[in-house]
Amino acid sequence: MESEKPSFEPFRLFSSSGPGFLEQSEPPLPPPPPCVEVLPSEILPSVKYTVEPVELGGLTLLKGRVSTQEVFTLSNSDLVPGKYEGGLKLWEGSLDLVKALSSEVQNGHLSFTGKQVLELGCGHGLPGIFACLKGAATIHFQDFNAEVLQCLTIPNVNSNVPSFQPQALQVTKCDAEMEIRFFAGNWREIHKLLPYAQNIEKDFNVSTGKSLDAQYDIILMAETVYSISALPHLYELIKKCITPSHGVVYMAAKKHYFGVGGGTRRFLSIVEKDGVLASSMVAEVADGSSNVREVWKLSFK
Repeated sequence: MESEKPSFEPFRLFSSSGPGFLEQSEPPLPPPPPCVEVLPSEILPSVKYTVEPVELGGLTLLKGRVSTQEVFTLSNSDLVPGKYEGGLKLWEGSLDLVKALSSEVQNGHLSFTGKQVLELGCGHGLPGIFACLKGAATIHFQDFNAEVLQCLTIPNVNSNVPSFQPQALQVTKCDAEMEIRFFAGNWREIHKLLPYAQNIEKDFNVSTGKSLDAQYDIILMAETVYSISALPHLYELIKKCITPSHGVVYMAAKKHYFGVGGGTRRFLSIVEKDGVLASSMVAEVADGSSNVREVWKLSFK
C-alpha cells in the first residue's frame, strides 16, 4: 500500500553539510495571474478542441489538442515564463507518470480508492484523470493558467470520466463518491485557495466551513521541476498540502532540463536537505531519443 516505506534506500545527492547548486539566479518574472477556482461551466467553446486516443500500456485515455496561437496568441511556444507555463502541450512525463501509477496499482503498492488527490501543474490532467477512474474520492487539478483548465483540462476530464458533468455551475459531484475541482494560480499563493492545504490565514476549510482536518493523500505532478527558481516554492506547497505521516507524492520529470537548469536531481536535493521526506525511484525511461526521464515517489520517513 502507499503507506509502506520505500523499498529502495533514500536518495542521497549531497551530504548534509555540503553546498548545493541551487544558487543560480534567473531573471525576474512578470506578476503572476491571480489565483482562482475555475468552474466546470467556464469552458471556452470558442476554442477548437479536438480529441485523440493515447495508448498507455493496455490503458487507453483520450487527450485533447488546442492551439497556443488560438488560446494565448502565441505561435510555436512551449513556455513563456510568467505568462504561459506549457500546459497546452502533452509532455512525456505525464505519460510516464500514468504508466508508473498503473503499475503501482497493479502491484498493490498504491490505491486511489477513497483518497484525496491533487495534481499540480496538471495541463492535460491525464494522471488526475487516471485517479478519477481508479476511485479517488476527491481530485483537484491545479495549473498556472486558467485558460489551460478552461480549454483543455476540463474538456479532457469530460472526455474520459463518464459521470463528469461540465455544465455544473458549482462544485462538481460526479456521484456520491467523487468531487472534481479546478484551481489556477502560482505555487506561492495557490495554497490559500486549495481546500485541503495548510494556510496560516485560515483555520477552516472555506468550501465546507469546517475545521481543516484533512489534507491530500496523494499528490501527482509531471514536468513541474524545470525552473530552478520555482523549486523551493513547489516543495513548500507540497508540504502545505500533503497529509502528514501517510501522504505520498509521485513525480515524473527529466533528470536534467538542459538550458533552464532544473530537473529531478535538483528538486530531490531540496527534499533531502529538508530531511522530512524520503525518495525512491519508481521508473526510469532512457529511450535514446530524449533526455533520461524518471518517476519518483516521495513519502514520509
